Amino acid sequence: MQGHHSISTDVIARYAADAVREVDGVLGLAESPLPGRKGVRVSTEDGRTSLELHVRLVWGASVPEVGRAVQLRVRNYLERMAEIEPERVDVVVDEIGPPA
Repeated sequence: MQGHHSISTDVIARYAADAVREVDGVLGLAESPLPGRKGVRVSTEDGRTSLELHVRLVWGASVPEVGRAVQLRVRNYLERMAEIEPERVDVVVDEIGPPA
């Protein structure tokens, strides 16, 4: 039997959000005006998936190091959980604050 599967962008956004929260130095996702996608934007085009993640970091965290860790964690998480290899994982630091 032949078939295909697809995963909604909402599910991809939730997976990405879960992965972001597991990275040291990340306080969380930044607030977003997009309903249901707190700090995560997912776009798909021609079967390719790209993500834009808006994060809040802990004061004193290395932005380049945490940014790379977020990219790697999200990429690995999506590959494992949804068999998606994102074309791009862009990290935008919207806020830096004291540790929670």
